[in-house]
Amino acid sequence: MRRGWKMALSGGLRCCRRVLSWVPVLVIVLVVLWSYYAYVFELCLVTVLSPAEKVIYLILYHAIFVFFTWTYWKSIFTLPQQPNQKFHLSYTDKERYENEERPEVQKQMLVDMAKKLPVYTRTGSGAVRFCDRCHLIKPDRCHHCSVCAMCVLKMDHHCPWVNNCIGFSNYKFFLQFLAYSVLYCLYIATTVFSYFIKYWRGELPSVRSKFHVLFLLFVACMFFVSLVILFGYHCWLVSRNKTTLEAFCTPVFTSGPEKNGFNLGFIKNIQQVFGDKKKFWLIPIGSSPGDGHSFPMRSMNESQNPLLANEEPWEDNEDDNQVGLSRP
Repeated sequence: MRRGWKMALSGGLRCCRRVLSWVPVLVIVLVVLWSYYAYVFELCLVTVLSPAEKVIYLILYHAIFVFFTWTYWKSIFTLPQQPNQKFHLSYTDKERYENEERPEVQKQMLVDMAKKLPVYTRTGSGAVRFCDRCHLIKPDRCHHCSVCAMCVLKMDHHCPWVNNCIGFSNYKFFLQFLAYSVLYCLYIATTVFSYFIKYWRGELPSVRSKFHVLFLLFVACMFFVSLVILFGYHCWLVSRNKTTLEAFCTPVFTSGPEKNGFNLGFIKNIQQVFGDKKKFWLIPIGSSPGDGHSFPMRSMNESQNPLLANEEPWEDNEDDNQVGLSRP
């Protein structure tokens, strides 16, 4: 009886947590909907008098708005990609590992299993990176997210503003969302500013639109400052081929710690996120190369690195805690 009550309470708490996790997204959606109303109706249709200016403003605004909402949607609803089955322990290996009481033997078991996998990174102590919650050997750049309760390939961070874990599957969309958000705020601020001055000087009648126009400029500038800082930081990360987690904690390879272990050079670093076809760079469709399990490394030259040599030697057969960063 008591056990059933505890299980029901635990389930209720998990349900409440899921609902509350959507609150930041709801806030963003409401702000965006209000900004659409304020710009399209109160500014363009009511305040702006020139028909030509109305048309130009509305066309440019909707072009930016489409890409802004499209990339936000993709950032939210593109599921984090998890390691495939060959990185999971088999039932037999799992039984052997859990029944073994000697830590040094467990460590050697993981080393033997990792020899069959394209795994080059280690823990700070030099051990094979293993997730005891997902029961798998972590691929390079993979980390466990405590919010999503899963291991995420090339995890960057968990973002409450999209209620999703940012990693290999959606990092490109997240960057595009930041870029179009900056452009969206900048466009609103620059086109609203002249009418803000006119309202301030009393050159326009003090009607309901005045409040929307004044507040629209304030909100656009406020979001622009915070977003341009965040976008600039992620541009720096992309230029160095790092994730947010790797920027805070230097990855350790079999040869030792190396903060630039995945740095391939500026152009190749960008291509690791956006792909080598520039026509897809601005469009929110998947174009990141690879499968998220293996990555080219600076420490290997082309003859040693199968990924740089465009080879596929790895056959398909066969306790990091997530850092929750409160940023959009």
